Amino acid sequence: MSLLDRSAFSRLRRNHGLEHASIHVLSRTHPRISTAGHSDPGGFWLLGELSTQAVHDAVEEALARLRAGEHSLAIHPNCGTNLVTASVTAGLGGAFALGSARTDRERLERLPLAILFAMGGLLLARPLGTRIQQRVTTSGEPGDLRIVEIRRSQRGRFTAHRVVTAG
Repeated sequence: MSLLDRSAFSRLRRNHGLEHASIHVLSRTHPRISTAGHSDPGGFWLLGELSTQAVHDAVEEALARLRAGEHSLAIHPNCGTNLVTASVTAGLGGAFALGSARTDRERLERLPLAILFAMGGLLLARPLGTRIQQRVTTSGEPGDLRIVEIRRSQRGRFTAHRVVTAG
């Protein structure tokens, strides 16, 4: 059994996939409302000005669609995995270009090369981030995951919903 298949990691990956699938559904049913999420082994948070009924309906639909084989719903282009991947690849590209420069003058002369390598890293980041989501940070196969509870939390004008899962 790999580390990714162990209990806490598996739950985190499945919750992350359900979070993404729920955001995909909400983006279709509530296109003018911006949503975001954050997952952990116990469930996930959905952030956005949404009713609890809308969240409940979206999460239920997302879970049903994942179970029906729509595993691609677990991948989202605005996932934090993509942001981290872009940051790392751009940073490494720039660092590689500047790595052996010993003086400020050499660094300045290599700056265009560093920018070019950073841009190359950003171009590589999109497909790489998607691949990392598919293989590491999310799972489109919910298995026995089930929704236990959905709680609304209100802080001033800020609305969030906690989706608690088990399985």
